[in-house]
Amino acid sequence: MDSLVDTNQRCMYSTASLNSWLQIRLDGLASLLILFAGFLLTVQRREASGGGDTGMSLCNVTNLSYLVGLLVRLYGQFVNSMVSYERLAEYCHLKPETGGAAHRQQTTTGQQLLPTAAADDDDNQNWPNSGRIEFHGYSARYRQGLELVLNEIDLHINSGEKIGIVGRTGSGKSSLVLALFRLIEPAVGRIVIDGIDIGRLDLPELRSRLTILPQEPIVYTGTVRSNLDPFARHTDPELWSVLERSHLKSYVQSLDGQLDSPISESGDNLSVGQRQLICLARALLRNTRVLILDEATASVDVQTDALIQQTIRQEFRESTVLTIAHRIHTIMDSDRVIVLNNGRVVEFAEPDSLLSDSSTIFYSLAKNAGVF
Repeated sequence: MDSLVDTNQRCMYSTASLNSWLQIRLDGLASLLILFAGFLLTVQRREASGGGDTGMSLCNVTNLSYLVGLLVRLYGQFVNSMVSYERLAEYCHLKPETGGAAHRQQTTTGQQLLPTAAADDDDNQNWPNSGRIEFHGYSARYRQGLELVLNEIDLHINSGEKIGIVGRTGSGKSSLVLALFRLIEPAVGRIVIDGIDIGRLDLPELRSRLTILPQEPIVYTGTVRSNLDPFARHTDPELWSVLERSHLKSYVQSLDGQLDSPISESGDNLSVGQRQLICLARALLRNTRVLILDEATASVDVQTDALIQQTIRQEFRESTVLTIAHRIHTIMDSDRVIVLNNGRVVEFAEPDSLLSDSSTIFYSLAKNAGVF
């Protein structure tokens, strides 16, 4: 009950704050209007005019300020009501995202879904438990009528492998990640993780089993606790453990509220490095078998970069790690490297093997980046 009341009060607090903000400004505007009207009546009142006319005018001005405030409130309520109607109308015509039970009854453009390992089986509650990823003839576009951004991708990534993903701008690096989270749906083919076609999974289930560290750290208004564990599923010792492993424990302990210390909008009271470490701690808390790094250290200083890389190597040794590299140096120690070009996999091998051949795209990328 306390938790439900707190959730309700967070919304009501915002409403009360907005009402107070509006009331103060309306009262200030009304006071200025009455002052101006009184000053004008005092200066321009003629001897023929009695004091009753002046008093009546001031009373009407006072009522006018009340009516203006009422009009503003009614207008705000009207706009809110129309926004609600607009959203309902939009959702009525919105094409739902496929997946789950409805998607299991159909095939994907002629491709038969895997008949084994249903997503709702009891033995798949810990899926993915190894992190093996397979792309089978996968092609995708952002919407109907556009060209394919991924074209006939065939990949087999072993569990626990550290994979670097490189390519020039527009080659399809980010699209590959969007496909894993099913932010874009396949035009043909499928993606299989640990024997389960991800097209058969409900989207919340799929996206809750994968973890991504984005290039721009995402931090929400709230507290340290709510940013690490927004659904309140973990205990305080677990939160302190991930803070220690992400090198943030000493900083959080120095704050007055510690785990309940406030974080302002977009994390403005934290440095960029601290925001990225918050995201890293969140990833450690989820402890998934598939981790995607979208150049997670591109916007942090060298020291924080080293801390993040060290933590990832130690804590995600058994996880499959996919690293989108805008800087070639960050993926030189990967087990294998995927080189994309125009949405196709043109090279997939160990870094040393690709560097030994001067005709490869990876060789030219590494040379331009000053690796050697």
